[in-house]
This record gives sequence, structure tokens and C-alpha cells, in this order.
Amino acid sequence: ATSIWPVSEDARAGQLISIGRPVPNHRVYMVDVHGHLAPVGVAGELCVSGPGLARGYLDRPELTAEKFVTNPFAVGEAGYERMYRTGDLARWMPDGNIEYLGRIDHQVKIRGYRIELGEVEAQILKVEDVQEVIVLAQADEQGQNQLVAYYVAEREVSAGELRSLLGEELPNYMVPSYFIQLEQMPLTPNGKIDRKALPAPEGSLQSGADYVAPRTALEQTLASIWQGVLGAKSVGILDNFFDLGGDSIKAIQVSSRLLQA
Repeated sequence: ATSIWPVSEDARAGQLISIGRPVPNHRVYMVDVHGHLAPVGVAGELCVSGPGLARGYLDRPELTAEKFVTNPFAVGEAGYERMYRTGDLARWMPDGNIEYLGRIDHQVKIRGYRIELGEVEAQILKVEDVQEVIVLAQADEQGQNQLVAYYVAEREVSAGELRSLLGEELPNYMVPSYFIQLEQMPLTPNGKIDRKALPAPEGSLQSGADYVAPRTALEQTLASIWQGVLGAKSVGILDNFFDLGGDSIKAIQVSSRLLQA
């Protein structure tokens, strides 16, 4: 055990449970992708150090060297010279407790930004009635990564609702382009989510806006160009370019096609 948190009897159902504070003689660090300590509220890899740290993995020297590293935050301090990289995503809360956000096995780059899929999943799980979620990065026809969110909920939760709520907590590039609600997650024989069995996102891209068809020849031309660049089946005049997977590169492609048209 590295941290501890007492759960009160009146804890609300569905409340995000903290993993608490470090136990005595242990230290916990949140380390960002650049190897610096992350400030309060910012997600990073949870790393631990202290006298209770294991020596390493049995008969796995390469994994031991990768995960058990020199502690750069306690140079020369006896008992804290080594640090274990857990591979977990977490952040400090203002009250000094730790909020666990999931695994960081997959870091992805979206529109030039490196993000943690676990942080996006954690935000979606905060939406009322959402029970399970997995977020993946899948390349589109142009080779650009797009976030796809698969989720199970107790009620019908629209893409528009999710997009609106996530937009209040996350930057635009971390809001998934695809939202796919499932009755249940496909599982492998050992009970893990079967990623290969998840449905392809084609045709599931939604901006969350009500569909309003183009009314004029100019609007039809614009919609057709957006469809071609974005790979969307239909584009309404209320749709948002970036909500449909647009980025700076695709904006240049749209501009070029507009000049040709």
C-alpha cells in the first residue's frame, strides 16, 4: 500500500473515490511527460518512492530498469533514492488527496498535442448515468488520429450532451470526434474489453447539432466540400467544422477546394 483514504458511510453513490494520501515513509509524485512535477489539478504519471519500495521484478531486468528509476526529486536522501513508475494517471486534488484517472498505457497525439486517453475516459465517467467507457485513437483516411469514445449508460446519452459537458472541462482537441453508445462492452474470455470487437466509427461522427439541410446553392457547395474533406456522410448548416473532426490541415484543404469551386 502506498496511499490510504477512509471512505465515509455517507459517501454518495457514483462519487469519484480518491485514493487518498501517501502512507508514512512513502512519497508520491505526479510526473508530466517532460519529467517535471505536475502542479495541483494537472494529470501526470503516478510515481512512488520510499523504504517500502520493492527491489524490482523477479527475473525481468529490462522491465525493472524501465520502471524502477533513479528518483530525481530526492537526490541523496536515504530511503528515497529510487522511484517506481506505476503507469497510472492521477493528479493532486486541492485538499491534498489523489484522484486516480486510469492507466496511461496509450499516449496519443491529437492535432499536435500529446494527451492521455485515461484522462478523457475519467471525464466521461463523471457524466451522470455513464457506467463504462473506453476511448481509442483511430487514424482517418488522411492518417490523422481521431478520438473515438465507446460508452455504456443507463439511459440514452446523446453525443451533443457529452460534447457539451466535456467542452466545459477539456480543451477542444481532447473532446472525441466520435461518440458510440453500446448496450454492453464486448469482452474477451478473460473479462477484458475486446477492442477488436468494437464497431468501426464510420458514419457515427456527430457534431451534436440538429441537422438542417443546405438551403442555397452556396450552402450546398460548402456542405459538399466539407463532406469530401471530412469524410462525413452528411453536413448540415449548423454543424461545427472542428466538432466533425476538422483541424488546421483540413481547413487548408477546404480553402483550396473552395478556390477551385
